[in-house]
Amino acid sequence: MSNTTAAEIPKTLKIGGEFEINRLGFGAMRITGPGIWGPPADRAEAIRTLQSLAENGVNFIDTADSYGPNVSEELIREALRPYASGLLVATKAGLTRSGPDQWMPNGKPDYLIAQAHGSLKRLGVEQIGLWQLHRIDPRTPRDAQFAAVKKLLDDGVIRHAGLSEVSVEDIKAASKVFKVASVQNRYNLVDRASEDVLDYCTQHGIAFIPWYPLAAGDLTAPGSLFDTIAKRHGASPGQIALAWLLKRSPMMLPIPGTSKVAHLKENMKAAAIVLTDEEFAALDKEGKKRG
Repeated sequence: MSNTTAAEIPKTLKIGGEFEINRLGFGAMRITGPGIWGPPADRAEAIRTLQSLAENGVNFIDTADSYGPNVSEELIREALRPYASGLLVATKAGLTRSGPDQWMPNGKPDYLIAQAHGSLKRLGVEQIGLWQLHRIDPRTPRDAQFAAVKKLLDDGVIRHAGLSEVSVEDIKAASKVFKVASVQNRYNLVDRASEDVLDYCTQHGIAFIPWYPLAAGDLTAPGSLFDTIAKRHGASPGQIALAWLLKRSPMMLPIPGTSKVAHLKENMKAAAIVLTDEEFAALDKEGKKRG
C-alpha cells in the first residue's frame, strides 16, 4: 500500500491570491438557534467556541447576514473584535429570512449593496475581506447582480468576492465582471453534483468551500469500509470525511460548523489525518456509488 505523506497535502491556500489561510475553516451557521433562526440555545458556549478558534488553528470564518438573521455576524464581533492579525471573516448576502428554515433569494442590486454595508457594521470592520453572493436570484438579471458585486469591490466595501451554489458557466460569466475568489457549493463524499465546479476551481486557483461537508449517508455503518478506515486511523467518521475532502483538491476549504468547543476540537483534528491513496480511492468509489 503506497502512502501519501502529510507534506504532500498543502496545509494552507490563498484566497484572492492574498489571504493565506489554513485549509480547515469554521462555518458560523450553527452558532444561531434552531432552524438557523434567533440566538443560540447556549450563548456562552457559542462565544467560547468562537474564542477558541485561533488556538485550534482556525483563521477563516464563514458566515452570512441571513444566519439568525444577523445573529452570527453580531456574535462574531462580540467574541473576536478586535480581530487577530491573519484572521479572515467572510460573509454572504442574497438570501432573506421569514422564519426558521425559510430562505428566499433576493438579488436586487440595491438590496445586495445595502446588506453588504450592514455586514460591515455588524462585523465591525472597515472592509470585508471576502464577501460572497449567497445565491443567484433567478428573478433578477444575473448580470445586474454581478454588477452590484463589482460596485462593492470598486467602492472598497469588500476586498474579494465569491459565489455560492453556481455552475461553471455562472463562474465564467461572473469572471467577466469581477475576479471570482471563492465558490461555495454543497459537496461531500456522497454528494458529488458539483464535481465539475470543483475541478474548474482547482484548475483556476479559486477556493472551493464545500458546505454540508460531513455528510456521508449510510457509509458509516458499523463494519463498513468507512468504519474500518476510521478505526484504522483512530478517528471519527466526521474526521475521515474531512480528511477525504482535504486530499481531494488543494483548493478545498471545508468549513465544518458547531456551537460547541469539544466538537470544534474534534473537527480540527482531521487536518492531521492523512489517508493513503488506496483509502482515498476506495472511499471515492464507495461515495460515488452511494451518491
